[in-house]
Amino acid sequence: MRQPNILFIMADQMAADSLPVYGHPVVKAPNLSALANNGVVFDSAYCNSPLCAPSRYVLMSGQLPSKIGAYDNSADFPADVPTFAHYLRASGYKTALSGKMHFCGPDQLHGFEERLTTDIYPADYGWFPDWEDFSHRPSWYHNMSSVTQAGPCVRTNQLDFDDEVVFHATRYLYDIVRSNDQRPFCLTVSMTHPHDPYATPKEYWDLYDNDEIDLPQVQIAREDQDPHSKRLQYVYGLYDQEISDQQIINARRAYYGAISYVDNKIGQLLKALRETRLAENTIIVFSGDHGDMLGERNLWYKMSWFERSARVPMIVHAPAKFRPHRVQQSVSTMDLLPTFAALANHGTEPEYAMPIQGRSLMPHLQESGGHDEVIGEYFGEGAVAPLFMIRREQYKYICSEPDPEQLFNLKEDPQELNNLAEDPSYATLLEEFRREATGRWDSPQLTREVIQSQKRRRLIFSALTKGNIVSWDHQPIFKASEMYMRNHIDLDDLERKSRFPKVE
Repeated sequence: MRQPNILFIMADQMAADSLPVYGHPVVKAPNLSALANNGVVFDSAYCNSPLCAPSRYVLMSGQLPSKIGAYDNSADFPADVPTFAHYLRASGYKTALSGKMHFCGPDQLHGFEERLTTDIYPADYGWFPDWEDFSHRPSWYHNMSSVTQAGPCVRTNQLDFDDEVVFHATRYLYDIVRSNDQRPFCLTVSMTHPHDPYATPKEYWDLYDNDEIDLPQVQIAREDQDPHSKRLQYVYGLYDQEISDQQIINARRAYYGAISYVDNKIGQLLKALRETRLAENTIIVFSGDHGDMLGERNLWYKMSWFERSARVPMIVHAPAKFRPHRVQQSVSTMDLLPTFAALANHGTEPEYAMPIQGRSLMPHLQESGGHDEVIGEYFGEGAVAPLFMIRREQYKYICSEPDPEQLFNLKEDPQELNNLAEDPSYATLLEEFRREATGRWDSPQLTREVIQSQKRRRLIFSALTKGNIVSWDHQPIFKASEMYMRNHIDLDDLERKSRFPKVE
């Protein structure tokens, strides 16, 4: 039996609630909807750390941030931590990455045999927060210009990147069927849209009318915000300027346009799969690294455990293997590594080189049960101590040593407006979650470890930016002497090898 190919597509900062797959009435994403209609849709999927790099390290490794030091957007991803790319490569797969993965540190491959593009973000340690100097706001922090300057555009940094990402990914698919390499492939295609800044080409902006763009449903006054939300609002300077309703509408309209742009790019990938006749034996997985608050609760971007920030889309499209259905249990992107490993080995997980914390989604895909739990950790900007989250059944519990606890019943209170930690009738359940959190995490020790990590990276970054600078940023290598027509290659042989379908 042939091993299936795996096409893993990621979209950055894609909130599940903004997709028609999850009920959004305005956003247009027909390709994702088609995948969902014939796939397995996870209605309650989460990231395990609502920030780009930590979430991706968790996704790649199947480990929680505290286990591998994945604290923030400049945390080192240790080269000796096995990733799904390592496991699949060991199982006989070609592994390739096109696009963003936000690896920090000298290893920029982490098991990928090929990396088709550079990354959109730096690979060094420069983006560290400083928990001992919270009041300082570095220039790389988010600010509200993404909202105040939202609107249509011709080009952006992110458009340049994602156009390149999908071009190289589609060419990779064409190259596979023209090569003699018979190995199955796992191709990860990771776009940076719809991540802010909220700007989108006019063709996507014009898919939406100003009057149909929804304003945030939940408004919470500054004085009524929980402590972490107040810190986040300080981090990105929410109150440093007036934000008008029209600016909020512009940001949302551009965000929706960016989703349609991503969907169009997914359509190009699906077309390439069909044209190369790879579609039948390719499992397509779509997910994201975290969501975007997009003005709900007067919060923007990510970095919190509220639903729009932490919940992500997750679709597995393999209609020949799994009956299309929807999964209600809570799962996480940490579960993707054991899932990919099982898919590559006909349902059997390998012997792992280190114990993993993710759990395979195969029972969910096969409708034979499965877990209903997500564990989350956050150590990035806006925090002054670790923030922990436990999602189980209909409940979400959030705790951080300096802050009041939060407990929500998402079935009855999907907008998270009623903090049950303040309700005496939930005292027993609250105590159960509290005991579990205390047993699971040593918050004071983790705080010390995070601060020490920040200090080490601060010193290393400062030292390595003095004198001769040697960058860790990935430099794609193209063998130009072997591309297109060259005099050491016979013309007829070249044309024959390059044409698909082949002509007898």
